[in-house]
Amino acid sequence: MNLHIGVIKGDGIGPEIVTEAMKVLDKAGEVYGYECTYEQLLLGGASIDVHGVPLTDETVEKAKACDAVLMGSIGGDAKTSPWYQLEPSRRPEAGLLKIRKELNLFANLRPAVLYEELKDACPLKEEITGGGFDLMIMRELTGGLYFGERKTVEENGVRTAYDSLTYNENEIRRIAIRAFDIARKRRKKVTSVDKANVLDSSRLWRSVVEEVAKDYPDVELSHMLVDNCAMQLVRDPKQFDVILTENMFGDILSDEASMVTGSIGMLASASLNETKFGLYEPSGGSAPDIAGKGIANPIATILSAAMMLRFSLDQDRAADAVEKAVSLVLKDGYRTGDIMSEGCTQVGTSRMGDLICERIQ
Repeated sequence: MNLHIGVIKGDGIGPEIVTEAMKVLDKAGEVYGYECTYEQLLLGGASIDVHGVPLTDETVEKAKACDAVLMGSIGGDAKTSPWYQLEPSRRPEAGLLKIRKELNLFANLRPAVLYEELKDACPLKEEITGGGFDLMIMRELTGGLYFGERKTVEENGVRTAYDSLTYNENEIRRIAIRAFDIARKRRKKVTSVDKANVLDSSRLWRSVVEEVAKDYPDVELSHMLVDNCAMQLVRDPKQFDVILTENMFGDILSDEASMVTGSIGMLASASLNETKFGLYEPSGGSAPDIAGKGIANPIATILSAAMMLRFSLDQDRAADAVEKAVSLVLKDGYRTGDIMSEGCTQVGTSRMGDLICERIQ
């Protein structure tokens, strides 16, 4: 079986960590009987350097023709990179927002798992995290504040900025359905996060989620205000199964969840549309300060590739094998610098990829 995979290596550490994920995909293919054909695509700063824009229409069309897309990190140092001297619509992150919109990637899945082997890297007390935790953040990805109308004007001699937060019931319903479907495969609990005590958009969100919940009597639904959720993630992360929320809240909460697991280098991500197509990427940034040093943690990207095998490519056995290989490497005491602890062996980016490949069976 041939799998047609679009590859966006991205900026900063992106090329290094994506290379390791491709290595792991190829190894899993040798064991489980599939072969990957990769289509190299440009996005973000890498696209600006070649085309002058962060995303071309041609790249969008090529991505649509793939079975799925694996992506590295996008962007650079906002203080020093010439990319950030451009107007906002031509900066690297604008390309990321555009491809999500063009591919209709409305559902973002961000698992946050605390491995027993990484408990020492977790900043929380062991009495809070004992036994580990496993939660999934479902973030709506193509609506809300990031895609609303915006402008900066001068009013009565004062510079004033406007950003519009807009959701309609259809946008809310489709992400809620995805959240309840995934909860059914997990521990059957959805926590819908909003700011319904202040925002009309959140009051609509809560209303529509409750309508969807009626079709899932076997799934427990609760509501939580976003500020309380941010607190509860560090107070008792084990209470959560699936967290369902809108775009900006999900952006913030998922980064918080990543650090609770011990390192953002461990957090995978999937963005799906209404078909099986998805874009898979690590949740961390491009880390330009360590780019090219061979020390970046590739595990989040490798776990994103495992999610791609599972959710878009119907290769569940291969996905299981990759996730198990990651766990075995951690149990064997190998660590990149960001998750290093006493008594473990520190390795670089490429060596971590090799070690994971060796354990795929």
